[in-house]
Amino acid sequence: MHITGIIFAIIIGLVIGALGRLVVPGRQHIPMWLTIVIGIVAALIGTAIAGGLGVADTNGVDWIELVIQVALAAAGVALVSGMYGRRGVR
Repeated sequence: MHITGIIFAIIIGLVIGALGRLVVPGRQHIPMWLTIVIGIVAALIGTAIAGGLGVADTNGVDWIELVIQVALAAAGVALVSGMYGRRGVR
């Protein structure tokens, strides 16, 4: 992964976090900044996974990579939302 790939993954991560939040059903009780952080992390990990699978560098839009990133973001939002929501209930 090159520096341009990391920068692009961070920028895409902003959008990926929002998409991940939209994919998860119901209301998520986490702040938007946390959703963005989850999206950035999901984009970076998704880029690494796509690179390992050999689908990161294709001609045109890397749809498989984007699907991996959104799936990771949705899983991250669901996981953190469940943990974040339980933290306030005691």
